[in-house]
Amino acid sequence: MRKRRNRRNTERPLIIQGDPKAIGSEAFRTLRTNLQFTSPDRETKTILVTSVAPGDGKTTVAANLAAAWSQSGARVVLVSCDLRRPVVHQIFGVSNTPGLSAYLSGRVALEDVITPTKVQDLDVIPAGPVPPNPAELLQSKAMTVALRELRNEYDIVICDGAPVIAVTDAAVVASQTDGTVLVVHANKTPRDAAVHAKQLLEQANARILGVVMNKVDPQGQGYYYYYYYHDTE
Repeated sequence: MRKRRNRRNTERPLIIQGDPKAIGSEAFRTLRTNLQFTSPDRETKTILVTSVAPGDGKTTVAANLAAAWSQSGARVVLVSCDLRRPVVHQIFGVSNTPGLSAYLSGRVALEDVITPTKVQDLDVIPAGPVPPNPAELLQSKAMTVALRELRNEYDIVICDGAPVIAVTDAAVVASQTDGTVLVVHANKTPRDAAVHAKQLLEQANARILGVVMNKVDPQGQGYYYYYYYHDTE
C-alpha cells in the first residue's frame, strides 16, 4: 500500500529526532505512553490532533507524536487533514501533491498519496491542493473508506486537523476517529475559547482523550516543552 516518491530537501527537524534527550522529546514519549493506556478496554488506533486556534502548534505536536510512536516499533501514518493551511509536507520535506484532497476528490487511489519519510516506519499523507469544499470532502464516504483501510494497514493513524474554532473541519474528522487530542497555547489561549472548543468537539461526538499544553516556558528558562494531562472535565 506504499508508493515511494521523491522528497524535497526542506525538512523541518523534529525535536524527537534531532534532540532525543530534550525535555520536549521526553514529553512526547510520555504523551505517547499516556495515550496508549488511556482506555485499555477500548482500541484507539485513529487519533485526531487539533487545536483551539491557528498558531497553537498542533501540527508540530502531531508530527512529533507520530515520530515518537514509530520509535516504539509501531507502523504509523500521519494524515494531513488540515486541507486549508497544510504544513505536514513542509515538516517532512515531501511534495504536497497529489495528496489527500486529490484522493477524496476521486482523482487518485489512496496508495498514490501515501509517502514514506526518513523516519523509520512513519509514512505521511500530505493534504494536497486546497479544495473549494474541505469540510464536504472530509465527511465523504471516501474519507470513511480511507480511515478504515489505514486502520488495517497501520498500527496507529494520526490525523492533523484544522483548528476547532476556525472551521468545522476538525469536528467532522473528530466524529470519525477513535479519539481526539486538543492542543492549547500556554499563556495565550483564553480559557473561554478552550472550553468552547471542547464543547464543539463534544457536539460532534468526539471522544476527547486529553489536552496538550504547548509552548510552556518553565520558570523562564528560555525553552519550550510539551505537557500532557488526561483531564478535560
